[in-house]
Amino acid sequence: MRKLSVIIVVICLSCYTPKRDCQDFKLGKFKYEALVDGELEQTLFIRNDSLQIEVYKNQTDTSEIRWINDCEFILTPLHPESILDQYQMHMKIISTTKNSYTFQYNVVGETQKETGRATKVEP
Repeated sequence: MRKLSVIIVVICLSCYTPKRDCQDFKLGKFKYEALVDGELEQTLFIRNDSLQIEVYKNQTDTSEIRWINDCEFILTPLHPESILDQYQMHMKIISTTKNSYTFQYNVVGETQKETGRATKVEP
């Protein structure tokens, strides 16, 4: 009986798919917070269908968005100021809630992925 219970739990968990209403996050104003050197840093960004404008530490960066599908896109910086600024980023929304989404991101061509969470602050 115990084996049967374990099998049922494993089957149920393997069938779980996180909610992904990515269309809700294609447009709007968002914030992203992360710990940087022990300090909580915040980035604000506005996204329309083809551009993303980010503000971090009073610096503004604009990137072109190329949608791969409803939940994945590539960010390409429009005005890079250094070699590090010119890398394209692959963004993938992996789950959503009513006003936030969890995403994975990496430099295009690199295998190391990071995870973040963005909150929609305005439609």
